[in-house]
Amino acid sequence: MRNNQVDVVTLGESMILFQSYNQGALQYEPLFTKSLAGAESNVAIGLSRLEKSTRWIGRLGHDPFGDLVLTTLSGQGVDTSYAVRDAEAPTAVYFKDFKRYGDPAVYYYRKGSAASRLTPEMIDVSWLEGASHLHVTGITPALGEQTAAATRKLMELARKQGLTVSFDPNLRRKLWSEELARETLLSLIPLCDIFMPGDEEAEFLLGEMEIEAYGEAFLDMGPKLVAMKLGAEGSIGFTQKGFVRAEPFAVDRLIDTVGAGDAFASGLLSVLLDYREQIEGGLDEAHLHEALRRANLLGSMATQFKGDWEGLPTLAEVNDILGGQKSVTR
Repeated sequence: MRNNQVDVVTLGESMILFQSYNQGALQYEPLFTKSLAGAESNVAIGLSRLEKSTRWIGRLGHDPFGDLVLTTLSGQGVDTSYAVRDAEAPTAVYFKDFKRYGDPAVYYYRKGSAASRLTPEMIDVSWLEGASHLHVTGITPALGEQTAAATRKLMELARKQGLTVSFDPNLRRKLWSEELARETLLSLIPLCDIFMPGDEEAEFLLGEMEIEAYGEAFLDMGPKLVAMKLGAEGSIGFTQKGFVRAEPFAVDRLIDTVGAGDAFASGLLSVLLDYREQIEGGLDEAHLHEALRRANLLGSMATQFKGDWEGLPTLAEVNDILGGQKSVTR
């Protein structure tokens, strides 16, 4: 059954993630776990757990992996009724290799996938029915020959339909050339209301600058709000009214940073959606700080779990943490 009224629509590729059971090197590990992965579906799940209604749009193969994507997302409260199944192309997969120090190495097997065949002609305005907001990332434009044009078309449709639009560049250097990535990502920034780059992505797009200069430069391109992730230094938000910094949350155990940016986006949007009408004129400092603080919390929590979304908290858990409450566990 379709949910005709949703807070957020996301467009992107969901994949199956394989990880070594013992977190060993891929070439020696005989046992693997499998789960759902994908930036946009991570955000949809995160927002659903924070009691926002979400709809995921994507293309999947007619295969067991596509079935797993749909059942997992549906089980997390995400509307998948607009998803398309492609009988001629597979659902993508990827692997994490934990043999290195720091972040795991990632190996994608998504070329020729069902999602990579997305074209502008496939974009359907009904995907936005009953929605208030569209969230996209810079991953989808990198997937295939026409996926950038398709992403652009949906962003333009969303603006015409009165939705607000958020855009996370989510740079994936393995998917395309640096020149094409920079050109495409910069061209999409004017189509969003909320832009959320990391500091390294900002440097990739504009070169080396002071943090405040990045905020000013991105605002000049058209967004009404820029939320920049600063890693261990927290985050900073920019509007035409000025900027606000939010301190990071300490991380006791760093397990896996993959998915932290998506968790940040979930936390940020879960607050900004409550003040959507204020974004155009510039969100006030208190509300912006609230959004950044929740975003920082979710980003830090995501790094403490194996998997891209499994550690994302519920709204009750977030409120308890931010309110200083201790959970009763037994």
